[in-house]
Amino acid sequence: MQSYIYPQLPNLQYSIPTNHGSDLTFATDLTFTLYQYKTCPYCSKVRAFLDYYGFQYKVVEVNPVMHTEIKWSSEYQTVPILMVEGKEIVQLNNSSVIISAMKTCMIDKERTMSEVVKYFPRLPSTNAWGNEVLEYTNKYWVMLNEIKITEVYTSKNARKEEVRWRQWADDWLVNRIKPNVYRTPAEALATYDHIVREGNFGSVPFAKYGGAFYMFWASKVLKIWYKLQDDVREDLYMAVNEWITAIGRKRKFMGGDKPNLADLAVYGVLRSMEDLEAFYDVMENTKVKKWYLATEKQVKEQGGRNLCRKPLQNYHGITEF
Repeated sequence: MQSYIYPQLPNLQYSIPTNHGSDLTFATDLTFTLYQYKTCPYCSKVRAFLDYYGFQYKVVEVNPVMHTEIKWSSEYQTVPILMVEGKEIVQLNNSSVIISAMKTCMIDKERTMSEVVKYFPRLPSTNAWGNEVLEYTNKYWVMLNEIKITEVYTSKNARKEEVRWRQWADDWLVNRIKPNVYRTPAEALATYDHIVREGNFGSVPFAKYGGAFYMFWASKVLKIWYKLQDDVREDLYMAVNEWITAIGRKRKFMGGDKPNLADLAVYGVLRSMEDLEAFYDVMENTKVKKWYLATEKQVKEQGGRNLCRKPLQNYHGITEF
C-alpha cells in the first residue's frame, strides 16, 4: 500500500458529460471517475456494476494508443481505473479489485475504502507472454467477516460459486472474445470500425485499417495459444452454454432472484461485443438470450440501488492503490 500526494491530480477536462446512475442510493459527497475504453470487456464489467447499484460517475474515454488521459498514473497505465474522490482520493486499479473493494465498502460500512484496499495487495508477476504485470491477490473476494457473510450470501458455497465464475469470466470467457470478433478480415474491419467510432482515437486516420489488419492476424495467434477449434465460434458457444448450465433451470440468475457479481461480470464481458456479428451469433445459437436480456433489464433499471442505501465512508488523505 502506498500513500502520497499526487504531483498532479488527474485532468478531468477529457470527461464525457454523463449522468450514470442515481444519487438516491448513496447520500455522500464522494465522486467517481471511470477511466476506460468503452469497448473493453473489463471496463464494461465495471460499468455494469456501477450502473446496477445506481452510482453516479463521470467517464473519461482514454486514447488506447497514447494513453494521454492516464499519464498522471505513474505506475499503472491500464484501464479501467476508478478514482474515488472525497476528502481523500483513492485510485482503484483492475476491474475485479474495483468491484470487490466497492462492494465490500457497500456492505461493511464501518470500514473506509483506504482500509478495504489493503486486503487486495498488489504483487509483480509475469504473464503468459513474458511481460511483467501487477497482479492483485484476493481480487475476486468481497472481504467480509463471518457475520456479514451470512447476511449477504445464502451459504458459503454461494460465495465460492460467485468467486469461481467471476474468475472464469476473466480467465476463460474474455479469452474467447478477440479470436471471435476478429475472426475474419470482414469481422476485424467491422470490429475496428466500431471501436474507432466508440473510442477516443484522436485524428489517427489509419487506426481502423491498421488496427483491423493487426488484430486479424493477432486473433490467429490467440486461436493457437488458447487451443481453440478451427471454428472459434464453437468455443464461444460452449463457454456461454457452460455459464447457463451452471445457473441451472431453477434460478433466474446465479445470484437467485437478483444478479450477483458473477452475473454482472459475465454480462459485462458479453456486452462488450454488442453490435458485432459475434454477439448476434451468440444470442441466436446459445441459450443465453433470456438470461442476458433479464440482466440487461436489471442493470438499466438499477436493480441493486435499494440493496445498500447507507453512504460509503468518507476519509482523509490521498492514496494510490
